[in-house]
Amino acid sequence: MEGLLYLEDGSLYRGKGFGASATNVGELVFNTSMTGYQGILTDPSYKGQIINMTYPLIGNYGVSEIDNQSEGIHAFGFVTRDITYRPSNRCSVMSISEWLRAQGVPGVYNVDTRAIAKKIRTEGTVKCVISTEGIAREGAQSLMESVPLRADYMKDVGVGERRILQGSALDGLPGRGLKIAVLDFGIKRGIVGGLTGRGCQAVLFPYGTTADEILAIEPDGLFLSNGPGDPEECGLGIRTAAALMGKLPIFGICMGHQVIALAAGGRTYKLKFGHRGANHGVIDLDTGKSAITSQNHSFAVDADSVRGGGMVLSHLNLNDGTVEGMRHERLPIFSVQYHPEGSPGPNDSEGLFDRFVKMVLAVKAGEWKGGADA
Repeated sequence: MEGLLYLEDGSLYRGKGFGASATNVGELVFNTSMTGYQGILTDPSYKGQIINMTYPLIGNYGVSEIDNQSEGIHAFGFVTRDITYRPSNRCSVMSISEWLRAQGVPGVYNVDTRAIAKKIRTEGTVKCVISTEGIAREGAQSLMESVPLRADYMKDVGVGERRILQGSALDGLPGRGLKIAVLDFGIKRGIVGGLTGRGCQAVLFPYGTTADEILAIEPDGLFLSNGPGDPEECGLGIRTAAALMGKLPIFGICMGHQVIALAAGGRTYKLKFGHRGANHGVIDLDTGKSAITSQNHSFAVDADSVRGGGMVLSHLNLNDGTVEGMRHERLPIFSVQYHPEGSPGPNDSEGLFDRFVKMVLAVKAGEWKGGADA
């Protein structure tokens, strides 16, 4: 079947279709990862987006039963240079095309994905129609005009009701016995595993949960998760985070990082084309060490805006100098913009989960010293 991409500026990319016979409207973004497409497609932070992969061959290791980061695909479409219909991997249970078809997601291949990435880098992310149903240009244009891009998907992609995930029972884990409240804006399984794998009990709360409801379970710490959309649309999450600052140790990742900035009185802004991939360099300003990180976000924290709220910049992006991490100058609060568990991607920053556990234990024991110890 034919696969088509219609961009809001009138550009048309014609290729071959795979996956489901469907038509969707979304924001066209690009990802530079060489592997990990299954984790990327099932990351809730991609809700509402059409993903253009710059790596030219996708699907060669198929789709497994263990690599999903959520219950299913959240992206609205998938664009690649080439795909494999016959994967080679002992863990594979189906091809990428079979998987997208089962999930109702359209894909387009045999297009110049690097040219599309260059266009996005030059002009910014753009509204797009992806179709494997042969839609005409006029119909695509009408669809783009009638279907808005949502900025508040974080309200929908997390848990619908409180869910308890028990930590690992192995002896010697640093977080055994700790209860961590997780405000779920669209958390990935790998990130939850960063807590439960250290022995913590993770109690997931849905969007809209109040500070009083979280405090009612007497948690030892609070984790603010990743998620899709514009952080300034996360009003209830910001209010809850602000109410809990100073009452609980807090660790935020991605959307959670941005929510902490907004709760502290800061601002966020939309990047021209975002950071999406498994190869983003970040420097830790406290240690001088750098790491390669996995990222997926459209927005960034305004560096100057958070200084008056007690936040100290701790990490910067080595490519464009944007804020990649913060810590509070006094309170047990820190955050990073990237995904330290590396699902998919490198695990250079997994130690941040240990840092959080150590901070929670120090607060619980009355030994918290504050400052750079965060």
